[in-house]
Amino acid sequence: MRVLVVEDEPDVIRAVAMYLRESGYSVDTAENGEDGLFKAVTWDYDAIVLDVMLPQRDGWSVLAELRRQGKSTPVLMLTARDAVKDRVRGLDTGADDYLIKPFELSELAARVRALIRRSAGMAQPLIEIGNVSIDTTARTVSVDGNGVALTAKEYCLLEFLAIHRGELVTRTKIYDHLFDEYDASLSNLVDVYVSNIRRKVGRDLITTRRGMGYIIEG
Repeated sequence: MRVLVVEDEPDVIRAVAMYLRESGYSVDTAENGEDGLFKAVTWDYDAIVLDVMLPQRDGWSVLAELRRQGKSTPVLMLTARDAVKDRVRGLDTGADDYLIKPFELSELAARVRALIRRSAGMAQPLIEIGNVSIDTTARTVSVDGNGVALTAKEYCLLEFLAIHRGELVTRTKIYDHLFDEYDASLSNLVDVYVSNIRRKVGRDLITTRRGMGYIIEG
């Protein structure tokens, strides 16, 4: 999963980005509203963490323009303001959730997980596909109740395909959601991850549509 963090406070953006990366996300960052809007419109993120008070363009303006352009990416707004009217304004502008500074990084990560889950129409954090269980909170996978050790990227790919179960997911879409803007991974890396997942979880779980992409059948 790929997340954009738009925040101008160096300590905050560094801490949030590091925590989310350690949680398994690919993370892009922007330190002002214009740069944040450009990235938010250019790429399809799984979620955006957006500060309200930003240089060049505030978070409300970024959010309003994002929605005006038809982007439905889930947005978690961050602000030091705690007035009810500010929270209402953010939600009415199209924000999906609201977190007041200071906050615990674990709570922010939990809210990001929930946003991504809800945007995919999932009410529960546990995905069950036959004998395979994927716990999106603990980020663990089990087969017939037995834990399976996946690397961070293998887990991310499996979770992404599982969330989009029944949909053909192109290789381009996989790269856009698994790797950040500075990642220059080899083009065949997705094939390697899929091969490893099949070996560890089961060969029939992921179907290859040659020349098109991958799908977990619904």
